[in-house]
Amino acid sequence: MKTVLCYGDSLTWGYDPRTRARHQLEDRWPTVLTASLGEGVHVVADGLNGRTTAFDDYTGDCDRNGARTLPTVLHTNAPLDLVIIMLGSNDMKPVLAGTAHAASKGMRRLLQLVKLHAWPVDDQEPPQILVVSPPPLVETADPDFAAMFEGGVAESAMLASFYADLADETGAGFFDAGSVAACSAIDGVHLDAKNTRAIGRGLAPVARLLLGH
Repeated sequence: MKTVLCYGDSLTWGYDPRTRARHQLEDRWPTVLTASLGEGVHVVADGLNGRTTAFDDYTGDCDRNGARTLPTVLHTNAPLDLVIIMLGSNDMKPVLAGTAHAASKGMRRLLQLVKLHAWPVDDQEPPQILVVSPPPLVETADPDFAAMFEGGVAESAMLASFYADLADETGAGFFDAGSVAACSAIDGVHLDAKNTRAIGRGLAPVARLLLGH
């Protein structure tokens, strides 16, 4: 049995922009990925609303710094064969980071943490890593989200390029979720059920290749 960790934010948790609740389990992309990969692969979904790559959000009700919590998640779910990281949308908040360049620096730190982790099992080889660029933000008429992510539409459009270069440099896999899915204009950030399912289907061939499955 191979184990895949999906480490992300509200896009992985399954935030529904229409209801502001959670998508049904079958509509969340890690569930769709599980079905696509089939038997012999266990997929762990670890999505947290508001999670960043490596930046503190002092307004949050829990620790949203992805670099600080990742080692605990890796230890909890070891041994791992593949770590899929889809983060960066929340880095677009100007109060936290606000640029694609900053998000790429945070993503680089996450890759280092996976590669250098002190695994609790003796025979654990460093898992494969798949960097996923989230779909770019879109314009929205929602005043709260528009203000929260001011300038984020233009910056998030550059994330895929930064992440692709980083993945190429570090030997990680790369997938541009914006190639198969688009954010909802309801809030400019989150995905409807159709688009989150599309990410799960789109990731499957890349994940299968990295797993040798």
